[in-house]
Amino acid sequence: MRECTREQNKANCNCTYEPCNRKGICCECLKYHLRSDELPACFFPDDVERTYDRSIERFVETYQKRGRR
Repeated sequence: MRECTREQNKANCNCTYEPCNRKGICCECLKYHLRSDELPACFFPDDVERTYDRSIERFVETYQKRGRR
């Protein structure tokens, strides 16, 4: 299995939830959010991410309105 590049991942992470212990460990972050029918912060534009509404519904709504970037 490939080694996680946590520090490199953190440099590109737009998550504003500071006490998160999964920052930079993308596989754990994705697994955590999918259990709650959510997606990680990196799936959302910064202004939407800051609302902490990371639901799949919000993702679909955002990209239907804004299109793909």
